[in-house]
Amino acid sequence: MKEHSKRIILAMIVACQLMMVLDASVLVTALPEIGSTLHLSTAALTWVQNAYILAFGGFLLLGARAGDILGRRKTFTAGIALFSLASMLSGLAPSAELLLVARALQGVAAAMATPSALALLSVSFSEARERSKAIAVYSAVSGAGGSVGLIVGGLLTDLISWRAGMFLNVPIGVALLLMVPRYMQETETKVGRLDIMGAMTSVIGMTALAFGFVQAASVGWKAPEVWGSLALGGISLSAFVGIEARAKEPITPLRLFANRTRSGAYLGRLLLLCGNYPIFFFVPQFLQKVLHFNSLQAGLAIMPFTAVQFGMMYAMPTLLARFGNAKVLIAGLIIAITGTSWLSLISAESSFLPHLFVPLLVMGCGAGMIFQPFTTLGLSDVDAKDAGAASGLVNVAHQTGASLGLAVLIAVFEAANRPDVPSDTSFAHAISVSLVGSAVFLTASLLAVLILLLPAERAQRVVAAEPRNAS
Repeated sequence: MKEHSKRIILAMIVACQLMMVLDASVLVTALPEIGSTLHLSTAALTWVQNAYILAFGGFLLLGARAGDILGRRKTFTAGIALFSLASMLSGLAPSAELLLVARALQGVAAAMATPSALALLSVSFSEARERSKAIAVYSAVSGAGGSVGLIVGGLLTDLISWRAGMFLNVPIGVALLLMVPRYMQETETKVGRLDIMGAMTSVIGMTALAFGFVQAASVGWKAPEVWGSLALGGISLSAFVGIEARAKEPITPLRLFANRTRSGAYLGRLLLLCGNYPIFFFVPQFLQKVLHFNSLQAGLAIMPFTAVQFGMMYAMPTLLARFGNAKVLIAGLIIAITGTSWLSLISAESSFLPHLFVPLLVMGCGAGMIFQPFTTLGLSDVDAKDAGAASGLVNVAHQTGASLGLAVLIAVFEAANRPDVPSDTSFAHAISVSLVGSAVFLTASLLAVLILLLPAERAQRVVAAEPRNAS
């Protein structure tokens, strides 16, 4: 393959990833306007994000399997086409219900396109050195794209409408669809089955759990739909485990959880996202509703976090080489807990400088130290046949944690909201309590690392040292 063609393929794969990252962040600073336009409460607004996240995470492993069986280029093309259509429908949605359906379709499309894009990158860049460079570019765009989305989303919301942020993906998608037949080759297909029932039971289970927590925030814990949803979630997830245990070609091989290091990494990452993701649902709304920032200012205000997190990428190779994954992970979690606990002290009397700016810097430093070790440990000692599923589980833990954490903490938010005090004071107090909940989830992630990951890493070091001691 010519060098020119490889550069174009890399640009196409990066553009696909940029679409997915922008979609996750471009609406963050637009949430207050979406709520006002479509008459959504703070609790109901969680579904603007959760509809996308749950569908993305729930169908991700199925999307990867579809690429194996149907062909990566075909699955990539279908994913991009559906994502572009769903983005247009999101921008045109006249009601909250249609917006949520379109967001769920975006999630399904992302689950089809993302794993196929990574597979096509590996196939197109077969030499180790060029593949490493390509992955570095891909990772850099993934990290920077979120920051770009915050600013672009805020700017478009202020100048035009929140809907303009959704239309951004359409021309990118159309350009990709025109270029795919010319530059991308189809990969070899495999004979196999799609584990439809496994995917459906996992999506139904997680959606029911999230719905139960969000409804509890709106109607209280005693409502039948709350307990009914939570019960459905438990039953569906139990059925999912049973299906995966018996399936000949499961999307989630249960043997992956037999390794203590990997199980600890999946659990730790899930708990981390339970605490980390909701922060960027609550903080932009605090900035706009309490400090009266506009959408663009709110996007710029979160930049200290993303800038420091992105900057930490350059220090990570040195830190990991010197201290190892577990120690860097523990240090990062402690820093993130410190920053989140500090941020939870905000009130209606707080100002951006220093009450939000400094804690966001601390949190960004911690976050920049966490994700790479969790990813590495989640893929440790994986057989070649399970490499794709293990990689998918890392992303599933990420998306599942984000959606579940947001559902739980919106229930905390509504419980802490006090109608008997001025609205700004009540809103700030509820967000402060929710951020305490984020810190609790991060602390639980740290405990999972200390209990599961740290002893496993020590045991591996002992085993590795035994041959040298014997000699």
